[in-house]
Amino acid sequence: MDGPSPLAADNAIRALHAGILEGVPGFAERLPDAERLGVKALFERLAGRPERLQALQHAFYRDWLELWSTILRDGDLDLGVRADPETDSRFAAPEWRTLPFFRFLRASYELNARWLRNLVALADLPAPTEQRLSFAIQQLIDALAPTNFPIGNPEVIRLAFESAGASLRTGLANLQSDIARGAITMSEPGAYEVGRNLAVTPGAVVHENDIAQLIQYAPRTEKVRAQPLLIVPPFINKFYILDLQPHNSFVRHALAQGFQVFMVSWRNPTEPQTRSTWADYVVKGVHEVIRVVLDISAARRIHVLGFCVGGTLLASALAVLPKREPIASLTLLATLLDFQDVGPIGHYIDETYVRQCEQEYAQGGLVSSAQIAASFASLRANELVWFFVVNNYLKGRHPKPFDLLQWNSDSTNAPGPLFAWYLRNMYLENRLIQRNALELLGQRIDLTRLDMPAYILATEQDHIVPWKSAYASARCLSGPIEFVLGASGHVAGIVNPPCANRRHYWLNPAVDFGTCAPDAWLTTATRVPGSWWTHWAAWMSSRSGPWKRSAKRLGSKNHPIIEPAPGRYVRAVASDWLARAVESERPKKTPAMEPGLNL
Repeated sequence: MDGPSPLAADNAIRALHAGILEGVPGFAERLPDAERLGVKALFERLAGRPERLQALQHAFYRDWLELWSTILRDGDLDLGVRADPETDSRFAAPEWRTLPFFRFLRASYELNARWLRNLVALADLPAPTEQRLSFAIQQLIDALAPTNFPIGNPEVIRLAFESAGASLRTGLANLQSDIARGAITMSEPGAYEVGRNLAVTPGAVVHENDIAQLIQYAPRTEKVRAQPLLIVPPFINKFYILDLQPHNSFVRHALAQGFQVFMVSWRNPTEPQTRSTWADYVVKGVHEVIRVVLDISAARRIHVLGFCVGGTLLASALAVLPKREPIASLTLLATLLDFQDVGPIGHYIDETYVRQCEQEYAQGGLVSSAQIAASFASLRANELVWFFVVNNYLKGRHPKPFDLLQWNSDSTNAPGPLFAWYLRNMYLENRLIQRNALELLGQRIDLTRLDMPAYILATEQDHIVPWKSAYASARCLSGPIEFVLGASGHVAGIVNPPCANRRHYWLNPAVDFGTCAPDAWLTTATRVPGSWWTHWAAWMSSRSGPWKRSAKRLGSKNHPIIEPAPGRYVRAVASDWLARAVESERPKKTPAMEPGLNL
């Protein structure tokens, strides 16, 4: 299979060298997004510092000379190479240590990468510009790794030789298949299916509108807690991340603890939702379903839980809820309310980009699932992009079954007006935490009105919601706070069932949360082995009212069953035509569906 030269990194870097050293007119202007990424600012700064640039170049050429001298002597290439085969799986093959060609290739790649990073640091750019440019440079460095090209990867060469080229033929077929479907395959095709072995917890859809369905799950205990739980997942993903397989389903675990559980299932937006706004999602996805849950459960108060942007939506909805008395507690999982530090995703968002979105979606439109998925994948490109490029296309292998990655690939569209409003008011201007700065449904948002008990979970390695930002977000609330820091990342840290007996979490109830800095909180926190699910369940149980006999049927007279869980909305895929085809027909009622499901 043809591919770029393994020395493409060298060539790209040398072209950049030429542009800097020779001062080619317009070089920066010809680079894509040069203004936004800070490339023009980089060139302007470096032009005024010729001595420092000359010193950097001298060190770079000295390192290259030493590299060539060493390889000619066939000595050990110890040049401060950053990629350690023990920590960087890309260079784990023994050839990277035993064969001179691959030792040279790896060392030269790292020399060029180091030069690029030093070049950015040398310019002393303003912090936001430097961070955005450094992020873009790292994307280039990752993309040009020799392991991403057939001739630069010893494992690819070995497999091609051993299989007489069959691995390359299979890889090409995999590439053609993924081009046709418009996405990289991350989990074994056909291994999972929603309703077959994902999202299989028994329940029924008991309410729906043009934006969301509401699922009521069948109880798993003879008695249940009187106060039910409503879960609001992110609207840019599908709800079943919290109901994967029976062994790692958060929903099933909550049911086993005796909670009544309801779940919002967002519709995958198509043409009818192109004008949907944040306010529409607040009304139809939160306010309306809260009323339905209260009616079906006959409860006076309910608990609410939001995950990621679902938590952001939930908090803003509660802030303008006409009556907050029915809300017994609030749980936020990996949720941003304070957007001061949003992590690497912030490198994509600036005034120029947001204004473009506002103009593009002024009359409606959809943000494609592919665009959203690509943005998030690029934050961990080596794991979520280049690993699969090498594994699937260069090695000709098929990915293993993995439910988390199956969910990750099953993404959704987003309404353009909602998306643009969210970027402007949250990410760019951080107005959600500013008292009365945002107006929603004719009311000013003030998060300090949320004085119910709150359980706030962050995860230590979260690259989408940095844990210190989740910590700062919790301080926006006025009620008693239970802050918990879980291990792992944004998704794996959430999906951590007790049966796996993995990971740990930190607690520190003794500190004054309102005045303690996050680092000080962690320094004095207690590390608890196991899953945070058990801690959350105990926290919830103490606030969920008395026990009562579980219902014999789902739904109610006012809210009869529409269809069995997981419902139509979650089955719709992101392509518009298929989503319309799946959602076009409301299922006909059968006698078993009226007015409730016998349990």
